[in-house]
Amino acid sequence: MRILNFVILVVVASFLSGCGINNVPTYQEAMKAKWSDVQNNYQRRADLIPNLVETVKGYAAQEKDVLTAVVEARAKATQMVLPADIINNPEEFKKYQDAQGQLSQALGKLLSIQEAYPDLKSNQNFLALQSQLEGTENRITVARKDYIDAVQTYNTELVTIPGRWWAAWFYPTAKPAETFAADPGAATAPKVDFNKPKA
Repeated sequence: MRILNFVILVVVASFLSGCGINNVPTYQEAMKAKWSDVQNNYQRRADLIPNLVETVKGYAAQEKDVLTAVVEARAKATQMVLPADIINNPEEFKKYQDAQGQLSQALGKLLSIQEAYPDLKSNQNFLALQSQLEGTENRITVARKDYIDAVQTYNTELVTIPGRWWAAWFYPTAKPAETFAADPGAATAPKVDFNKPKA
């Protein structure tokens, strides 16, 4: 009798493991890991900004509006308290994306002002920081794409059969996750006025 129970248990376990019962939590954990990578890269960018602002300030202190906008956008993006369920919370996810988008736009303006300041353009510290920032922006783009792909896989599992059944029966708290949308104005280059009078 014990052998029969064991055989039945092995057959049932094999059936369940091969039928996708673990896909929902597996995809969910993969998505969370990709989300952590996005946040890590945003933090890396935020960490580079103070040095970049100080370098630019040394050469273009008169660009107070641009410098202030970057500092304020960084503060807003880094001081947000993210709820644990942010990837399942459309309102909070949008706020986070908007804050990061505003920081991206402010940084674009900051980097654009170098054209009006030849000394800044040739400053080694600025060039190194600019290179690191560009590399970080590329990492952010890749991390966001990886996260979007992971969300697509997870969300698809929640709405297709048999994943939909497994989620309903075994993972009732599993909810579709939010994903990134293009930032408003992302297709428009920042406008910078190089004809401002220099102080």
